Amino acid sequence: MTSLPNAKRQSDLVSLKTMTTSILYPVTGFVEKTFVITEFELRKLRHDFTELITRALQPALWLLIFGQVFSHSGAMHTGNIPYLDFIAPGILAQSVLFVAIFFGINVIWERDLGIVQKFLASPTPRAALVLGKGLSAGARTLSQAAVVYGLSLLLGVKLNWSPLALLNVVMIVVLTSTLFSTFSLIIACIVKTRERFMGVGQVLTMPLFFASNAIYPTEIMPGWLKVVSRLNPLTYVVDALRTFMLAGTTSSFGVGFDYAVMLIATTILVLIGARLYPHLAT
Repeated sequence: MTSLPNAKRQSDLVSLKTMTTSILYPVTGFVEKTFVITEFELRKLRHDFTELITRALQPALWLLIFGQVFSHSGAMHTGNIPYLDFIAPGILAQSVLFVAIFFGINVIWERDLGIVQKFLASPTPRAALVLGKGLSAGARTLSQAAVVYGLSLLLGVKLNWSPLALLNVVMIVVLTSTLFSTFSLIIACIVKTRERFMGVGQVLTMPLFFASNAIYPTEIMPGWLKVVSRLNPLTYVVDALRTFMLAGTTSSFGVGFDYAVMLIATTILVLIGARLYPHLAT
């Protein structure tokens, strides 16, 4: 008599385990394949490590020349925050943007070499392909963060060195690079040629940068530009970086709202990129 309840209990446990596995496997499989693509992309750095060094020149020029000149001129009013302190997070955001926005050129090279066709022939979900490539771009831009932090330290910027703040900066840098590199991939899927891509990339980079709070506060903008800046994801990236990078600084929009904008924008772009990525091979 007692064997029947035990058998039923074992059957229920097996059914529960099977159901749990069937629910979790797609999620764990997606995550695993995403990180495989990320690792594949990062391995390319071993063949061209100088790329990280050359990219460090741009933030150095902006901080050492542009930042120093405007800081000494007193032309830019940033409240209680010294101008060099104010601009440091903006230059980090700019560096991440400039690196990520041209990431799509790599995808076009992969198409010409036949790599995209091999990716599409694999069982890897398209969204995992797109997200994995975006995350690899995020890991590449961490070197930019190290350069900006080093220069900021030398220039006397009052940085926040708490472990939680540094962790948030790393997360924001990776998320921002994923966002804009995915946007870049979408552009590459649409234009499909290197020449067109470079032209579109140049056109988009400057408006995104200057229509944000990266190098001046939104309070001094004309009304129409304030509206544009509120629609610009880079504005919320800079706000979040400024909150965590600088000591004693508070967010203008709320850190939760900044993260929400970045996450929602990244999710939407990944889904669009996953839909357009197969068209790159045609």
